[in-house]
Amino acid sequence: MSEADTARGSHTARLLASELLVLFGRWRTWTMLAALAAVPVVIGLAVRFAPGRPPSGRGPVFLDQITNNGLFAGVVGLVVCTPLFLPLTVSVVAGDTIAGESGLGTLRYLLVAPVGRIRLLVVKYLSSAVFCAAAGLAVVLGGVLVGVVLFPLGQATLLSGAQIGPGESLVRLLLMAAYVTVSLLGLAAIGLFASTLTGVPVGAMAATAVLAVVSQILGALDQLDWLHPWLFTDHWLGIADFLRDPISWDSFGQNAWLQLGYVTFFGALAYGRFTTKDILA
Repeated sequence: MSEADTARGSHTARLLASELLVLFGRWRTWTMLAALAAVPVVIGLAVRFAPGRPPSGRGPVFLDQITNNGLFAGVVGLVVCTPLFLPLTVSVVAGDTIAGESGLGTLRYLLVAPVGRIRLLVVKYLSSAVFCAAAGLAVVLGGVLVGVVLFPLGQATLLSGAQIGPGESLVRLLLMAAYVTVSLLGLAAIGLFASTLTGVPVGAMAATAVLAVVSQILGALDQLDWLHPWLFTDHWLGIADFLRDPISWDSFGQNAWLQLGYVTFFGALAYGRFTTKDILA
C-alpha cells in the first residue's frame, strides 16, 4: 500500500470518527435509542404485572416465553420493533446524512475541506450503518435489563420444540440483533440516496420511512408474490430462524445478498446524483 493510500485511509477514518461523534453527540440520536430500548421494557413490565400468565399463541411471538426466560423480552422487542420503529429511526438518520448538511449550510464547507464527494458519501453511509447496529443493540439491551430484573433466567422453548438456557439465549439474541442490522442496511442506502435529492432533511426522512411501509404492505399482498423476493423488507422477519434447532442460516444469506443489492444500486444512484449536483449551500 502506497503512502498516498495510507494517507487517504487515515483521513477517511478520522472523518468517520468525527461523523460518529457528531451523530452520537446529538440528543435526538440518544432519544431514539432510548425509545427503542423502552419497547422491550414496556413489554416486560406488562407481562410481569399483568394478572395471570400470557396466553400461549396470542400477542407478539414468544410473549409467553418471557416468564420462563427473561431474555426473551429482547426477542419480543426485536420482533415488535422491526416492522416500524427500527425503520423509522434509521430513516431519520439516513435521511439527514446529506440533506442535513445542505440545510445547515455546511455541505459546501465540508467539500472544500477538502473531503471529496465520494469519500463523504461513504462516510455518511457508514455512520448510518453504525446506527443500524446501535439501534438493534439498544432493543436487545433494554430486553436483557428488564428480563434479568423481573424474570427468572430459566429454560425457554424454541420453535422446533427444543429447550435452551440463558447462555444460549443470549447468543441467539445477539445473532438476531446482527440479522436486524443487516436487514436495515438496504434502507439506509435508500435514505442516503433520498438525502441527495433534497436540501430538506424532513422530506428525505419521510420518503424513506414511507418506502419502508409501502414495501411491507406490498409484501403482504399474495397477488404480488412474484414481487416479494425483490422487496428489501422480504426477509426482515426471518430473525425467527435463529430460534430453531439447529439454526437455519438460509434466510440470513438470502437477506444479506438482497441488502447488498440494494446498497449497491442505491449507492450508485446516490453517487450519480451527488457527484453531478451543484452545491450551493
